[in-house]
Amino acid sequence: MGDPKFARRKFDTPSHPWEGERIEAENELLKKYGLKNKREVWKGRSTLRHFRQRARVLQGQVRQKDPQAEREVKELIDSLLKLGLLKPEQATLDDVLAMSLDDILSRRLQTITYVKGYTRTPDQARQFIVHGHISIGDRKVTIPGYLVPKDDEEKVVYNPRSPIANELHPARPRDENSPLPENRADPGPAVEPAAAPEPAPAAPAPVAPQPEKPEGAK
Repeated sequence: MGDPKFARRKFDTPSHPWEGERIEAENELLKKYGLKNKREVWKGRSTLRHFRQRARVLQGQVRQKDPQAEREVKELIDSLLKLGLLKPEQATLDDVLAMSLDDILSRRLQTITYVKGYTRTPDQARQFIVHGHISIGDRKVTIPGYLVPKDDEEKVVYNPRSPIANELHPARPRDENSPLPENRADPGPAVEPAAAPEPAPAAPAPVAPQPEKPEGAK
């Protein structure tokens, strides 16, 4: 059971710490989804492993025509449909086994906030969520890794009590057709600087007069 004061780790670390291909793949996921560290990748992989292990066990029980297994299959698929990890036309155990890590990471609140256009980058989406600028309906959520249910995806909005809820806030991404704040008025078309006038031609230097020769001089 363990001491309730010290929560157990809910994810599995890689069995081998130095695998070049795995490390490169994890680095790409960190950049793509704006993850804080590889622990979040391992959490998503552990969640995926849990669903797939459950699907494999249920496949064997269904082949033995276990009525309880059939009910559990329906519960598993319904829960994955609710999370948006499966589509209605993909609702079998084979589709559960075909799920990938991207399917899990794409349902995170951080990813959905960025995809909906509320932030400029995935990293900014994480910052907005942690600072309490994003809410799901009337409920503020400050966990970037929260898996958003399919029905709540349209409810992801700016927190109404956040200053970023103001459309003119400079931290929000801005469309080309959206109005600019008063202190950031449109400067208008750029005006080319006037050409400098050409310098006047220099005056010729004065010629010194030649001395006159005396009479009788050759």
